[in-house]
Amino acid sequence: MRKLIESVCPRDCYDTCFLKAEAEEGRVIRVIPDDANLLTSRFLCPRGNKDVERIYSDNRILTPHIRYSKPGGALEEISWEDALEIISSKIREVLDEYGPEAILRLDYSGNMGLLSNVFSRRLWKYLGAAETDYTVCSASGHAALRLHYGDSYGVFPEDTLGMKLMVFWGFNASVSAMHIWHLAIKNRKRGGTIVSIDPIRTVTAEKSDVFLRPRPGSDVTLAYGVMKALIEKDYIDEEFIESYTYGFDKLKKKLDTLSHGYIETVTGIEWERIEGLARLYGERKPSTTFIGFGVQKSRYGAEAVRAISLIPALIGIHRGFYYSNSGAWIYDSEYLSGAKFVSKKPKVVNQVSLGRLLEKGEFKLVYIYNTNPAQTLPNSHAVRRGLSRDDVFVILHDTHWNETADYSDMILPAATYLEKEDIVFSYSHRYTRLSRRAIQPLGESRDEVWVMQMIARYLGIQGWVLEDPWHALENALRDSFEGCTFEDIMNGKICKIKVKKRDHYPTPTGKIELYSLKAEEMGISPLPTQYPLKGDGYTLITSSIPRYTHTQFQDVYGGIPKKILINPSDANEHGIETGDLVRIYNDRGEIVLKAIVSDRVSKGVLWAPKLCNDIFGRPINSITSDTPQEIGSGSSFNSTIVKIEGYKDVTNKTH
Repeated sequence: MRKLIESVCPRDCYDTCFLKAEAEEGRVIRVIPDDANLLTSRFLCPRGNKDVERIYSDNRILTPHIRYSKPGGALEEISWEDALEIISSKIREVLDEYGPEAILRLDYSGNMGLLSNVFSRRLWKYLGAAETDYTVCSASGHAALRLHYGDSYGVFPEDTLGMKLMVFWGFNASVSAMHIWHLAIKNRKRGGTIVSIDPIRTVTAEKSDVFLRPRPGSDVTLAYGVMKALIEKDYIDEEFIESYTYGFDKLKKKLDTLSHGYIETVTGIEWERIEGLARLYGERKPSTTFIGFGVQKSRYGAEAVRAISLIPALIGIHRGFYYSNSGAWIYDSEYLSGAKFVSKKPKVVNQVSLGRLLEKGEFKLVYIYNTNPAQTLPNSHAVRRGLSRDDVFVILHDTHWNETADYSDMILPAATYLEKEDIVFSYSHRYTRLSRRAIQPLGESRDEVWVMQMIARYLGIQGWVLEDPWHALENALRDSFEGCTFEDIMNGKICKIKVKKRDHYPTPTGKIELYSLKAEEMGISPLPTQYPLKGDGYTLITSSIPRYTHTQFQDVYGGIPKKILINPSDANEHGIETGDLVRIYNDRGEIVLKAIVSDRVSKGVLWAPKLCNDIFGRPINSITSDTPQEIGSGSSFNSTIVKIEGYKDVTNKTH
């Protein structure tokens, strides 16, 4: 008999869709959207539609394995008992000889469930293991917003219906946030306007009413230009500015120094078009500005986010932006992760530059789950060399074989989200419910909590590490819902998460600080700064494409395309035609991809799919910088400067 099981997609995605898994005789037949959540109803993305194939993929890890040489050496299947004995023995050895800081817990957002992602940290918190600062994706943008707003949350998707203007700034929502894009289309049918701002003519840009294409890295000046035009055309809300902001006089003084001609020169956009965008902001209220993660994945990306976020404040809108709302949720994450139970803070290392530490041998045991660092971290050659060291024992717990598995001494089989139960919080909308298990885990796969607590038992650890996970969730979520209890959640009810108020500004002045006193205290410019643009070469930008969540789903859809978009003028200069192989290189290394000549990219700009490999299997991140940003210590993937030339020698397979 077939049955429908209610679930929630926990992947690193804005939408966090509610869905139903149809199962029969212990096998998932299909996954369908669940209209119970109106924000994510009606359709699933290309990944959600292929979840069944991913569960039953030949690439699943189904038993524990041990590897005898790295990278890519011989593997042997072992039992869970042997695996746990070896892991616990290795942990004891490292603790005895080097101390807890020589153990690294390396995790990220492969599964966003509260049990899979947060509760699973308890053992490592207990041991005092080192951890990363989670800065590789969105941290610099969060830090930037906190400088001016105190917290980084903004508009919630459910609040955007009825918006007269939706600006997608560096946010290819039709690909990376399909349900948010669907809301924008709904608004347009009701008379709203959609604007896209992006150096790439994305699908979102093509479907928007207005498209502006600034030079990469010029976002601060473009935002300043919009603010200058708002003031000049008298669109600002003086009463709001007086009541809710601090430092307008200092901001205006800065804007007064910028001429229309300077703004045009830096951004590459005519003043009339910038003025037109300001007119839309001034006349079409309410509005929301969606700031994409890609904007801040550049050398000075945090500065761009700071500047963009200030535009809504000038026209009288509280937090009139959307970036990520994870900072708005009210729940006890320190209790859930175990941080509340330990007095000594762990060693925290920068995730962006982690390859350097791994390469030096700073860690002797690395436990990896919910991430594929050999492919996703910048300067991937250093990451891989570090994981390859003979004196570091690398443990990977994952659902599928991936690049990191090649560099792991032990590989443990993990359960997919449809093979376990969890509760998932979105980083956009406010709705959650129990994500139920649809089938029993395949093979010998086990979830993150089971593995964490079994290692603890083998180490002889008791107490709060072994707390029942659902009891821990109940404690952590005791005051998290509006008109809802934890019991309601367990009974399958959809609950709305409590959030902080839109007009709450935990800044030194208690207001939106157009001139940030916190930044001044930190020795950072209190106003957003436009730094000089790219150096000598081409700016390489990478971003998501519809069929893949980071490196996931290559077993279903095939490898991420090995292609690069080149502007016709640049292609002509180098004698490159569509289909040619192109060498892309800098002082960190080189890759070879197939060229597509396209005016989707501007002159001086290249675009490739995020996390692809080149024709020789070399990761694109082998040429990206691992220098963290000043604000938030985040990544700078989209400030990668490269040179290009035609490539003929396909026999050169040096990795």
